[in-house]
Amino acid sequence: MVSVLTAERPAAPKAAPRPARATPLPFRIVRAVFLRSIAIVAFLGLWEVYPRIDTENAVFLPPFSEVAKVWYELLLSGDLWEHTEASLTRSVSGFVLAIALAIPLGLLIGWYKPVADLLNPLLEVFRNTAALALLPVFVLLLGLGEVSKISIVLYSCTWPILLNTISGVKGVDPLLIKSARSMGLGPLRLFQKVILPAAVPTIFTGVRLAGAYAILVLIAAELVGAKAGLGYLIGASQSNFAIPEMYAGIITISGIGLVINQSLLVLERRFSTWRVTPGE
Repeated sequence: MVSVLTAERPAAPKAAPRPARATPLPFRIVRAVFLRSIAIVAFLGLWEVYPRIDTENAVFLPPFSEVAKVWYELLLSGDLWEHTEASLTRSVSGFVLAIALAIPLGLLIGWYKPVADLLNPLLEVFRNTAALALLPVFVLLLGLGEVSKISIVLYSCTWPILLNTISGVKGVDPLLIKSARSMGLGPLRLFQKVILPAAVPTIFTGVRLAGAYAILVLIAAELVGAKAGLGYLIGASQSNFAIPEMYAGIITISGIGLVINQSLLVLERRFSTWRVTPGE
């Protein structure tokens, strides 16, 4: 009997998968803008429709189109820019002074333990005191002029920058410090090349928080004794029952806060180019 051996045919080689086509850049930009703006567009659409359905509350919540029209009229008349300029001058002045004061002090406290032991009790007292609670004190001591408003912004912005700077310095990986010292870096070069760059992301977190505080605290301060500014515009519009003007001031504040935050994000990326983000 003859046995017939049947050999299996070798499997045909699989075709190599086609590389995925890269999405065109314009399409990616449009998609990113759409995804980021869809919630805002939905909110504005709801704002436009709801007052037209619930006409009883339309006086207190006018449609967005009416608010936008009043905002544009204020812009053309120059009133909006006058109030915005006054608020930005005060908030930017206090914000810049806070950065100039808080970052060096935070680096000093975070790096030198004797300084931290000396100042920490005082810092703990003032960090838990709300800035708006001290507003009457600032007004009594410094008057109703520009100095009191800039000072309250300076006070409120100092704490997030100072505390985050201290945390950033103390949170540097000890292994980095030991490695730098083993390579012969002196204290000054160690601080310049290792401590400061490693603390930059945490410092910028505090700076971004301070940027928001600079606007919010100032608006509250301008409600008391100011003759110009977005806070004054909102308060005066509410008192005169000019509701669309009030909402126009609120929208302007939101826009300024968004611009400040995005600008600080760009600066953070600029000063943290060495940092590797997840997914890269």
